[in-house]
Amino acid sequence: MDLIILNDGLYQLVPVTKQMTDHLSLLVEVDCFNLCDILRLKLTEYASSLNLHVMNDGSGYFYGCMCK
Repeated sequence: MDLIILNDGLYQLVPVTKQMTDHLSLLVEVDCFNLCDILRLKLTEYASSLNLHVMNDGSGYFYGCMCK
């Protein structure tokens, strides 16, 4: 699974790493789209003035996920 991040007008695919999923306790099996929503909530902050999800580490704007 890759995260789609918009940064300076370019879309980047960022592979999901073990470090990104640290401290997640999943009690049931989730599919790729549900995991994408969980990671979006963990890794971003919503900017209502921009109507975008901004990455907490400043790497750009969260656009979505690509499931493999």
